[in-house]
Amino acid sequence: MSTYKIKSRIWIEAGDNVFLGEGRVKLLKAIDEEGSLSKAAKSLGMSYKKAWTLVDAVNKSAKRKVVVKTVGGAQGGGTKITPYGKKLIEAFETINKNCWAFLDQQLKALDSI
Repeated sequence: MSTYKIKSRIWIEAGDNVFLGEGRVKLLKAIDEEGSLSKAAKSLGMSYKKAWTLVDAVNKSAKRKVVVKTVGGAQGGGTKITPYGKKLIEAFETINKNCWAFLDQQLKALDSI
């Protein structure tokens, strides 16, 4: 068994700004589950302000809206992930999974030296 480990974090940048990374994707998934930015932030132990800042940055960097607010009604307002946003989450998770598979493969090659 190897004593070596590879550590890595993947993120996607738009210009000089972070567009998507593990934390932002986790927040987007929590919004999708909770239907609310404030509930999503709370479930992750994050302040609403921090969550809003991250969501705003993602929306500003994306080609289309990733997160939209819904106006109140009988059940009040909320926050939703757009279909485009859901595709971005899926794409990021695929990239991350493929990257880890590649890194694991490289570590096995190192073990054989």
